[in-house]
Amino acid sequence: MTTTLRRVMTTLGAACAAGTLAASGAVADAGATAASESSAPEVHLKLTPSSAKLAKCMPHAKVRIEVELTTDRVGFDTFDVDASGLPRDTAFTVFLLEQADAPFGAAEYIGDITSNHKGRAENTFRLIVQEAFASTLVDGKRVRVDLNQVGMWFADPKGDDFCLGKNSPVTPFDGDNEAGVQAFNSLNTTPLPAP
Repeated sequence: MTTTLRRVMTTLGAACAAGTLAASGAVADAGATAASESSAPEVHLKLTPSSAKLAKCMPHAKVRIEVELTTDRVGFDTFDVDASGLPRDTAFTVFLLEQADAPFGAAEYIGDITSNHKGRAENTFRLIVQEAFASTLVDGKRVRVDLNQVGMWFADPKGDDFCLGKNSPVTPFDGDNEAGVQAFNSLNTTPLPAP
């Protein structure tokens, strides 16, 4: 039973015991409490191809990100990726970034998505998004770098060959330190909220 549901049941139980449960009063108040506690701010992003050449090779690609900001309430945010029009049966890595395009700055690897035979992919990650940051040393001083941009890379160095050819660059944006180029990023959308 969720904490919100327990609070509603406790409120209703107390109202019944006290004999004060009116037709609309306590029930409406308890329902409003549950509704306000269950709704969290959401952020919506649309990622776009990282280059004109990739956009031409993936003309129907759509990558939507929806983030439900719940860290203060449950200890993590929910980061949903929903994509279509991708190359079929292709894996992508997803990163939170300091800067959406090269040189990217600080980066946090948060997970993978893999398209199916129809070019659709989706996944849900649970992590801290709104307050995501990297801590690094600059001139001997520790500084905070906010990570409020998003990027996706072809997880396999050969994943981008269909568009860029067999000699396309190999990048380190995968767990095995070998990935293709950045496929999509949040450069053309409002960044994730800063803390």
